Amino acid sequence: MRQMGSTRRQIGRAADSTALEIGARIGLVAYGVVHLLIAGIAIQVAWSSTGKDASAGGALKSLAGKPFGAVILWVTVIGLAALAVWQITEAIWGHRETDGAQLWWKRTRSIGRTVAYAAIAGTAGKIAIGAGGSSGSGSSEESATSGLMGAPLGRWLVAAVGIGVVAIAALQAARGARASFTDDLAPGATTGASGTSIKRLGQIGYVTKGVALAIVGLLFAWAAITYDPDKAGGLDDALKALRDQPFGPYLLSAVAVGLAAFGAYCFAWSRHLDQ
Repeated sequence: MRQMGSTRRQIGRAADSTALEIGARIGLVAYGVVHLLIAGIAIQVAWSSTGKDASAGGALKSLAGKPFGAVILWVTVIGLAALAVWQITEAIWGHRETDGAQLWWKRTRSIGRTVAYAAIAGTAGKIAIGAGGSSGSGSSEESATSGLMGAPLGRWLVAAVGIGVVAIAALQAARGARASFTDDLAPGATTGASGTSIKRLGQIGYVTKGVALAIVGLLFAWAAITYDPDKAGGLDDALKALRDQPFGPYLLSAVAVGLAAFGAYCFAWSRHLDQ
């Protein structure tokens, strides 16, 4: 038991270390850059027939051919990996200021963030070593959906995935509307004129991400209803589906602005990270 307590203290010190804090701040900047790139691609998708991939993978691939692109990709890998480590330590040993249901909710949210950051870091790493591939963002979702469709009760499983994604999207949007994301910021970060701007960027960004994620969930649900895995898709498919609606280019442009707002919020989050 003594050894276990010592291990926990050592990991706790690592979680609060300066190196991890710096890595997490770099990761948030990289996360913001990814969202700004997605926003830029989304604007192009809204007003042209470009076949560009408006997803995290597509955004990272757009860096590959740029000057210092490989360096930026590896910095992104390191930063997002640091974010993932930070969140997994938070999930296991963090959130000590809460207890009960709120504690488990915050730990679950940290696990979700760990998965998201690690996934983007993995994608950036593959692209950096030339293994990013050229398929669109929806291909993996369609393959996964096809596999689920073939399983017993497959359609119900795909429908459940869609409902789950929509539920997560609603939580994201609610987090933005209530500005509860400010819990991630250092005390005093949202005071004054600049603090109000940070809060507004976060609200717009989180609500927009919720809308985009909800469309992804609806695509999965529609795939289940029509029994067609090709109907499922990721963020790129969701944004292009939005573009194809009445007034679609305007709607997609509004989403692009919201994603850019979230990217800008990530820069402020990096500066005012609550460690």
